[in-house]
Amino acid sequence: MTGAIVSLLDPDPVRRLRLRVRGCVQGVGFRPFAYQLAHKMQLSGFVLNDNTGVLIEIEGASARRFVEAMYGDAPPLARIDAVDIIELPAAGGERFEILESLSGQSATRIGADAATCEECQRELTDPASRFFAYPFVNCTHCGPRFTITRALPYDRAQTSMAPFEMCPACSADYRDPDNRRFHAEPVACPACGPALSHPIDAIATALCRGEIVALKGIGGFHLLCDARNDAAIIRLRERKGRDQKPFAVMVRTTAAARMLAGVTAQQADLLESPAHPVVLCEARDAVSRLVAPGLKRIGVMLAYAPVHHVLLDALTEMIPECPAALVATSANPGGEPLCADNEDARRRLAGIADLIVTHNRDIAVRADDSVMQVIDGAPAFLRRARGLVPEPVDLGEDGPSVIALGADLKNTICITRGREAFLSQHVGGLDNAETIRFLNETITHLCSILDVRPDYAACDLHPDFRSVRIAEGLGLPLVRVQHHLAHIAAVTAEYRISGPVIGLALDGHGYGADGGIWGGEMLLVDGHTWRRSGSLKALPLSGGDKAASEPWRMGVAALHMAGRADLVDLLWPGHQGVARLTAMLDRGMQPPRTSSLGRLFDAAAAIAGVRLEQSYEGQAAMEFEALVEAPKGLSGGFRIDGGMLDFRALLVHMAENRLAGSAAADLFHGTLIAGLAAWAAAQAEANGINRIALGGGCMMNRVLAEGLANALRARGLKPFLPSRVPANDGGIALGQAAFARQIIRYNAAEVKESLICV
Repeated sequence: MTGAIVSLLDPDPVRRLRLRVRGCVQGVGFRPFAYQLAHKMQLSGFVLNDNTGVLIEIEGASARRFVEAMYGDAPPLARIDAVDIIELPAAGGERFEILESLSGQSATRIGADAATCEECQRELTDPASRFFAYPFVNCTHCGPRFTITRALPYDRAQTSMAPFEMCPACSADYRDPDNRRFHAEPVACPACGPALSHPIDAIATALCRGEIVALKGIGGFHLLCDARNDAAIIRLRERKGRDQKPFAVMVRTTAAARMLAGVTAQQADLLESPAHPVVLCEARDAVSRLVAPGLKRIGVMLAYAPVHHVLLDALTEMIPECPAALVATSANPGGEPLCADNEDARRRLAGIADLIVTHNRDIAVRADDSVMQVIDGAPAFLRRARGLVPEPVDLGEDGPSVIALGADLKNTICITRGREAFLSQHVGGLDNAETIRFLNETITHLCSILDVRPDYAACDLHPDFRSVRIAEGLGLPLVRVQHHLAHIAAVTAEYRISGPVIGLALDGHGYGADGGIWGGEMLLVDGHTWRRSGSLKALPLSGGDKAASEPWRMGVAALHMAGRADLVDLLWPGHQGVARLTAMLDRGMQPPRTSSLGRLFDAAAAIAGVRLEQSYEGQAAMEFEALVEAPKGLSGGFRIDGGMLDFRALLVHMAENRLAGSAAADLFHGTLIAGLAAWAAAQAEANGINRIALGGGCMMNRVLAEGLANALRARGLKPFLPSRVPANDGGIALGQAAFARQIIRYNAAEVKESLICV
């Protein structure tokens, strides 16, 4: 008994541990954190950055407790994926040091750009601070990372801060392990750092006068104007050629955001997260209705760069009656990529902005604002870019390095390294030379910061996609992945689902395995195998690509196919295009057909009188969704026959009863949810599968996605909605890469088995 008491009182034995910390641990203050923690625990050793993350050796009686504290108290921007621990012989020593970085082939990653932290915001407003009103203040807890980094390791010489030599004060902060700017690579102050081309007061004055300002920020230029000034917004729309597509609004604080929109607790968490994305929230009548015409929600974001904070503060001083609110839209004229270079901005934005404000810190790689919403109680992306890239998706197991080229709309690329998949920032539509140039820049940059040379490439099946041509030109073994399969594979990759799953891929259109125009698909996916087990009833795609911009074409064709051409003249009397198309269909014209849910939405929106023509992709469906109050189903509104789901009865009912507004929106959404749920349930029962992956751009419709997920749960099924990558084509590259690895792994196993048999 006495021995037991003595052993309990004995001090912990001295241990020396080597800790290899993997994850997002460079450029986030991890070394000073380890230094301070080691001093607090009276441990000796060292910490350094290397090609795999952070390497730490600690020695002392509390070495084991150091590991626990490291997980629990890590810096706010750090993400620890794994810690490999090796026990070493004790070496003695009295000091803990921070050593120089080691280079080599990289297996670590840099962090995403992070919004200005509270401490830096405090310094911005403190006249006694040397960072007072300095538009580039930052520390290890905030500031640019991804957009200023050209290569790893993440050291100042590898960033666009390399030309700025630190003044004595910044150098002292940078070298002081007890300072939160210790090895903060972008650290700078007015004496030594970047500067704006115009004073803040001049920028604020221009905005107060109703002018349009192009402002260079973290990942590129914004076009700004007063969100309460109708005339300014009209001029911005005219000059940018963006007639009705919604704009985002930037404000200083969450309290200000709540004056513009009904911000829920979950939405506030997203707004205040280090990424500070644009978040869709229910609009109040507090800004111009021209910000998001025809929609219930507006995109709101908080100021995320120091220049935004000082500008909004200046505006509030000039107009103290209400919190400043600015339209903040990407400076990408004509659908081209975001402007990020000073000369490029002066050339491309001269006809749009009244004032172009630059600065002299280069943007190494451009990145649009991320756009998010809350669906089914979880975050969901519309666009994944600044603040979230290059955070990886964990695929659960190692595999070959694959580069996937995505789709031609909302393009992103994806590169896998080990067990991680890195989805790039939003690139955009590959319909112009500038965007294709940006895509090539993105490939080069992502390969550089990941320090990887891909072994394989993956792409779409479409023979005419530019992304396919680029993939073919990489000179790598190429895996072609069907568009809708890639949507479902992205969901299964995100949730690391193995084994069979039913996938509902619901979007605008994609090239089918049979060469057809797919878009409302039921897929059975199991590892490297898949098959199409059903689809929406295909409707005539009258006018081809024109149907996507003229929803009336889908309405006419759907009613004609249902045998109710008599309703067409009642719905659209005097419409010359409708009359011509009806006559052509009467004469036996056979346009191509599509199973697209997006085009079904267009047909319903046209029949309901919501919109006959649209000025941006998805406008009719978005405005139709905005009219929903309480979805309800129509008995007999759909039919399931041989795996085909047919909603023509619903469209006819809407037309016969001249349903419009909320009545039409409620009935269409409610019946659509009921039909899709019944369709999936029938397949689930027939195949003994209860997991349903939901993908494709239509899953960004919150009413549909939430309603369908709940309806599936009510039937005892498990729905999976995209959360870490966009449901639309912005996430398709992840699915391509993940499914390509399944194919490669299967082929390798088959070859190995053949060799064993031989």
